[in-house]
Amino acid sequence: MYFTDRGIEELADRRGGEEVSLGWLAERLREFVDLNPDFEIPVERLATWLARLDEDEEE
Repeated sequence: MYFTDRGIEELADRRGGEEVSLGWLAERLREFVDLNPDFEIPVERLATWLARLDEDEEE
């Protein structure tokens, strides 16, 4: 188990039943980077990965 799995598990346990829009998620990611600028690159990579998830399926 990776260290980050604990945070992911907490997210799933606490908020797993909620539905949110991608716009809401984008705003939370922006807020997080504003408060934690050292994480700009990992958040950028995550956002890009999420945005491109279905690219391989379209080809």
